[in-house]
Amino acid sequence: ITLLRLVADGQWKKYKFLEHLHSPFGVQLIGNHLYVANTNNIMKYHYDENATQITDQGEELSDLPDTVNHHWTKALLASKDGQKLYVGVGSNSNITENGLAIEYRRATVLEVDVATGASRIFASGIRNPTGLQWEPETGKLWTIVNERDEIGASLVPDYLTSVQEKGFYGWPYSYYGQHVDERVRPQRPDLVAKAIKPDYALSSHVAPLGLWFASNTTQLSDQFKNGAFVSNHGSWNRDPLNGYNVIFIPFKNGKPNGKPVNVVQGFYSKDEKTLYGAPVGLTEDKSGALLIADDVGNTVWRVYSP
Repeated sequence: ITLLRLVADGQWKKYKFLEHLHSPFGVQLIGNHLYVANTNNIMKYHYDENATQITDQGEELSDLPDTVNHHWTKALLASKDGQKLYVGVGSNSNITENGLAIEYRRATVLEVDVATGASRIFASGIRNPTGLQWEPETGKLWTIVNERDEIGASLVPDYLTSVQEKGFYGWPYSYYGQHVDERVRPQRPDLVAKAIKPDYALSSHVAPLGLWFASNTTQLSDQFKNGAFVSNHGSWNRDPLNGYNVIFIPFKNGKPNGKPVNVVQGFYSKDEKTLYGAPVGLTEDKSGALLIADDVGNTVWRVYSP
C-alpha cells in the first residue's frame, strides 16, 4: 500500500506504507486501526496518522474465501459506528462452471464483526461486488457489480444497487431479476423467483470498480452534489469498447434519478487501439476534490471545479 502525503501546494511525496500483503484491495480506517482486505483475509494494524510506514506484522481479524482463480478483489467498508466491516466477495467463476463447492461464501457481501472477526453472509447472488458505500440520505448500503460474461456485447448489464439484508440478486441462475441464464446447471426456479432486480443498469461490460457518493464538501459544480460517482474500468469482453470513464449518477430521495453524466473520459484513442488509462478506486480528499486511481496510467487524478 502506497501513502501519498501532501508536502507543499500541489506536491505529494510517496511512501511505501505497508508491504508483504496478498493482493490488497479494500482499506478502511476505524479509530487508530487500519483494516486491509487481502484476497484471503482481513488484517488489522495499529495506525498512527503521522507515520509514513507500518512495520508491525498486524493481526488477522477474519479469513476470506481465498481460492484465487477468477475474482480476487475484496471491497471493504466500515459501518458508521465502526462495529462492522462489509466485504464484497466476487464469484470464482463466470456461471459456476467450476462447480458450486468452490463458490462457498462467494458472490456475496459479507458482514464481519470488528470485535470478534465472526462473519455472516449479508446478501448473496451478487456476482462480483467491487465497491461498497453508504448512501448519505438514507444510510443504506449500496454496491456496484460486475455481471456475467459470454452472452454477447450487449448482455449482461453491470449495475449499481442498494443491498438488502438477506437479499438474493440472482447469480448464477438469473440476471437483472428473473432473466434466466439457461447455461447454468442445475436450474433453480425457486431462487430465480426470489431474485431482486437491481436499482440501476450501468451498461454491459463496463466493469465498474469504484463507487463514491457525493458529500456536502464535494468540490465540483452543483450538478454533482447529490448522487454517485462510478469508475468504469472497461472490460475485455466488449467490442466496441465500453466503460473507461468516470460517470455521475444523479440521485433523488435516496434513489437514482436520471441518466449518467460523464465526469472524466478520454482514456483510449479514437481508433480504440491505444489504452491510456483505466479508472479504479474513487474517493474524496479533505478539500472535496474527487480522486481517481488509474491502474493503467499508474496515476492518481485529482478532479475539482476551479
